[in-house]
Amino acid sequence: MALFLLVFAVCLLIFGGMVAILLLSGTPRYRTEPRRLLELIEQALESRVDETEWNTIVGYPIRHDDTLDDIRRRALRLMDEHGNHGRVARGKPLLDPEGQEELRALRDHLARHIRLRERQRNVE
Repeated sequence: MALFLLVFAVCLLIFGGMVAILLLSGTPRYRTEPRRLLELIEQALESRVDETEWNTIVGYPIRHDDTLDDIRRRALRLMDEHGNHGRVARGKPLLDPEGQEELRALRDHLARHIRLRERQRNVE
């Protein structure tokens, strides 16, 4: 009987500890930073981006920054309008020439946004 109580107590301690850890740990969140989005767009322009990585980052909503989310949605729209899935696997750019031009404009807009944000941080 003592052995049963000892095993029961140890199991209860292990399971209770696991439940406590799961309850106290927060939900993991992915947070897209402006520099990472800029790097992804530059990789897409240079045809160095993996299509899965592009779809993962551009397809995930950015809730902490409305401007970044607008840029993400515009990039997603560009892929829908000017992209052809599987182009990268065939050695072609992610977007057609018109889409590449619009993506360059989007990259420039994001770069200006990042510089403005850094300037505002330096003033404060």
